[in-house]
Amino acid sequence: MSTRVAPIFPVSDLAAALAYYRGIGFGAREWHGAGYGFVTFEGAEIHLGVEPDLDTRVDRRSSAYLFVEDADALYAEYAAQGVEFARGLGNMPWHCREFVVKDCDGRLLAFGANL
Repeated sequence: MSTRVAPIFPVSDLAAALAYYRGIGFGAREWHGAGYGFVTFEGAEIHLGVEPDLDTRVDRRSSAYLFVEDADALYAEYAAQGVEFARGLGNMPWHCREFVVKDCDGRLLAFGANL
């Protein structure tokens, strides 16, 4: 039985992607120089793999949703860092307070807290 899932995001530059995710508070590491890495945030894990022809393959609308305890505090922290937001902080009809950022490859990451 599966107990967890980790999406795999293609990235154009692994070092840049790892640096971006570290910059927004994720744990990040490369897998032994194999063009593959991992980022973690409050128990969630995303895998990153180098994709040479990323520009023709990545769907810029692909995204991940990360549940957090306090969306307001994280939003304020990211705003102070100058992180690019795709959507500002707000209450959603699905009873979450959330916001969306763009990563360095244009992928969307939503962060939300249950209301």
